[in-house]
Amino acid sequence: MITIPGVDPNMIVSNIEPAHTTHPGEVLKNEIECRGISQEKFAEQIGVQYTELEKILNCKRPVSIQFAMLLEAALGIDADFWVKLQTRYNILTAKRDKTFSKRLDEIRKIAALL
Repeated sequence: MITIPGVDPNMIVSNIEPAHTTHPGEVLKNEIECRGISQEKFAEQIGVQYTELEKILNCKRPVSIQFAMLLEAALGIDADFWVKLQTRYNILTAKRDKTFSKRLDEIRKIAALL
């Protein structure tokens, strides 16, 4: 991290994180609603079980690369978008995990001594 004398590094725009992490399922739910497609019909259209789609829409399951490619084929939204959104969600969720954060802090302390 670059430090600037007299500037709190936590206040630099690149260090600001959103208050709410957006799961790709939330975006997908809005997208298919805006297009007027029922969830059941959409699941059928992309060839997945409705329960699989429902888990993603309810943020209970991640969007895999293959699923992202199905979305690209059906909606015309690049698979890359869905994968990056899922990755960002995963990273922000991990950063907010206090147990994992403590583990990272310990590793950083050890690495600083090397």
